[in-house]
Amino acid sequence: MRAYLPSYQLRTTRNLSEALALRGREPDVWQPFAGGTDLMVLLEAGKLPHKNYLNIWNLAELRGIKASGEHLTLGALTTYTEVQANPILREEFPMLCQAASETGGLAIQNRGTLGGNIVNASPAADSPPALLAYDAEVELISSNAARWVPYHEFHTGYKQTILRSEELLARIRLPRAGKGLTQYYRKVGTRKAQAISKVCFAATALLTEGVMAEVRIALGSVAPVPLRCIKTEDALRGLTIDEATIEKAKAELAREIVPIDDIRSTRNYRLRVGLNLLEDFLRKNASTQA
Repeated sequence: MRAYLPSYQLRTTRNLSEALALRGREPDVWQPFAGGTDLMVLLEAGKLPHKNYLNIWNLAELRGIKASGEHLTLGALTTYTEVQANPILREEFPMLCQAASETGGLAIQNRGTLGGNIVNASPAADSPPALLAYDAEVELISSNAARWVPYHEFHTGYKQTILRSEELLARIRLPRAGKGLTQYYRKVGTRKAQAISKVCFAATALLTEGVMAEVRIALGSVAPVPLRCIKTEDALRGLTIDEATIEKAKAELAREIVPIDDIRSTRNYRLRVGLNLLEDFLRKNASTQA
C-alpha cells in the first residue's frame, strides 16, 4: 500500500521584497521553490521532510538577461529554454547553451532554472562546469544586504554551499571575453539525452602565439562538488601544447579529481574519461595553432 506523501505548504509573495522579508523572519522555515524539477521528484518519492515552501517562480526581479560591454547577467529564474534562445549566449557562451540543451527533456528545460541548478548543488549538474569555465559570479541577496561572490567559491561540500539561510540567489554574471577564446564542452552519460552525467567536462583557453596564456578547466561528477581544476590550469599556463605538456596536465588532473564508484559509473571509468577529455581539449587547441 502506497504511503501518503508528506504534507507541505506553498506560499507565494507579491514581490521580491516580501519574499526576502519572509526568509529573514523565518530563515530555516521557508525553502525556495522555483521550477520544482528537483524538489517535486523528491516530494513524490516521499524523501522530503514536512516543510514550508516559498514560491519564487513569479518574481520578475529574478528574471531577465541583460548585457553590458563587460558582462552578461542572467536572472536566477532564467530557464534552460531561455538560455538556448538568447543570441548573445549562443554566440559568446555556447557551452552554457549546450549544457541547457542536454538537461532533461523539453518539459524540464521549459521549467527548470539556472539558479535552481546551482542551488540544488548536485556535483553531476550540467550547467555548473560551464559556469566555472566561464569564471562566473553569483549574487546572493537578503532583505538587508547583497554580495557578489566568485562561483568557484559557492560549493563547499556535497550538497553544501555558502548560501545563508536568509539569502536567495538572485543573478549570475558572466564576463564577456571577446574573440580568441576557445571553448570545449562534453557531457558523457549512458545515453545522449535525459541522462545524469557520468563525467561532465568544460574548458576555455586563450592561446597567444602558441602559448597557453589563459585556461580554465572544470568537471562535474568527479568530486563532491562541481570542480574547478586550479592546479591543472596552473600546470598548463604559459606553456605550448606538446606531448610533454599534455602528459604533465593529465598527471596533475589525475591528482586533482576524486571520482567515486556509484550506481552510474566507476571511479576508474570516470578518471579515464576525464583524462581523455582533457587530452582531446588540448589537442584541439594545438591543432588551431598548427
